[in-house]
Amino acid sequence: MRTEIFINQGIHESRIAILEDGRLAEIWVERPEAERTVGDIYKGTVTAVLPGLQAAFVEIGHERTAFLQVRDMVEVDKFEGEGSRNGRRSRHRSYPNIQNLIKKGEKVLVQITKEPIGTKGARVTTQLSLPGRFMVLIPGGNRVGVSRKISNWNERKRLRDLVSKIKPDDYSVIVRTEGRNQSDREFKRDMKQLVKNYARLLKTSKKVTAPSLVHEEMGMTSSVIRDLFTDNVDRLVVDNKELFKEITTYLRQVSPELRQRVEYYRERRPIFDAFNVEEEIEKAANRTVWMRRGGALVIDYAEAGTFIDVNSARYVGSDDQEENNLNTNIEAAREISRQLKLRDVGGIIVIDFIDMNEERNRKKVVERLVEEFKKDRAKVSICSHVSEFGLVEMTRQRVRPNLLHTHSEPCTLCNGTGRILGPDTTLTRIERWLQRSYAATREKRYVLKVHPDVAAYILENREERLKSLRKATKARLQVETDTTLGPQDYRFFSNKRSLDVTAEFRV
Repeated sequence: MRTEIFINQGIHESRIAILEDGRLAEIWVERPEAERTVGDIYKGTVTAVLPGLQAAFVEIGHERTAFLQVRDMVEVDKFEGEGSRNGRRSRHRSYPNIQNLIKKGEKVLVQITKEPIGTKGARVTTQLSLPGRFMVLIPGGNRVGVSRKISNWNERKRLRDLVSKIKPDDYSVIVRTEGRNQSDREFKRDMKQLVKNYARLLKTSKKVTAPSLVHEEMGMTSSVIRDLFTDNVDRLVVDNKELFKEITTYLRQVSPELRQRVEYYRERRPIFDAFNVEEEIEKAANRTVWMRRGGALVIDYAEAGTFIDVNSARYVGSDDQEENNLNTNIEAAREISRQLKLRDVGGIIVIDFIDMNEERNRKKVVERLVEEFKKDRAKVSICSHVSEFGLVEMTRQRVRPNLLHTHSEPCTLCNGTGRILGPDTTLTRIERWLQRSYAATREKRYVLKVHPDVAAYILENREERLKSLRKATKARLQVETDTTLGPQDYRFFSNKRSLDVTAEFRV
């Protein structure tokens, strides 16, 4: 598989696109007003301890207080998952009472693990970790783990022995996938820098008052270069000269052999246009995703999770319906993996595959789904079977808001529902308003302002209905258009009082 990274340094935002075999696999966006905060370490103040939730709220200087769970305060099975940031945690693990670990008003060092999403504040942990290029340093403990993606037993043993010799006491270490086949020299250099960084943040934390930022994680571009630009990447193309120099200087210190794979894009045409990235980004915002064989995915977001419906749509295969459904579902499994990474969708995800009669085919689809998500860096858990309702349930690690939240905001007309009231329903609401008004005030003369489409609907299609309403309420309506109103809005103005009285009788 050919992997390429393209970096676009704009005036108001920076974007990083990762392409796999010419198709957009991931997009990262960073804006000055919404910088990434995952990995940042703060000195905060505990504002509330909630024994019932086994959690606490911590003031770190953000708009919303951060959320700290008891399981993020005790040293747990980070090393069972060796390579995941937080590791796997048993749902049934017993934890100490949080009120025995932390008190209201206490000053604590916490690290952001999940950015604020929607109405939720940032998720934090007191188990600090500092990522380097080849390892993650975890203050406290005395353990060594190796990424699960390094499968060779001899290499795993070599890395454990190497790190055990060079690591200081009272530090735990997880070797990252990028540490595979690296020399003693590289690990020593990485270790020295990480220990230095930790000592610096401890010194800073003693000087500042809470809430304060004591350690800032690398910016998006730097962290992507550190974490993703490895031997598996064929080339990296950047359109900013200063950034190009910065990247090559950094690589000269950590991975000189990769410098030749970095290119400076000099053309006038925008870099994302030249490599068809912009078009792919536009498609990523669509609700419907068309697959190559004619099938389609319909992706819907809700507060509780994300729901994906697989449709055969325009797909025409053999005469065997079961085989057609299997082929569409297999292709959908691949595309779902790509779309969830691209859109950075996390949380609970429910997939409604096309119904298949044979159990072995349903098993094939789930197996393919599991196989595709092995390429995902986020933690993914997939239910091993199709439910009795034909659904596959899964979860994907949520770290930051997805692409939809980054690039859009709720519609002011529909309040994010995706639907608005039809003109007939709007007319019915107008009728009820007049009935309530007549019962309360006996006022008769009003100016009714509506959207031009609603006005046309009333005057062209429902004039008889309006006449009967005028007769029943004795109202004398003057209908006017107002382009500032939405199709489901209306305004009543009293001739007698010369003011907007809509709110008086609106439910």
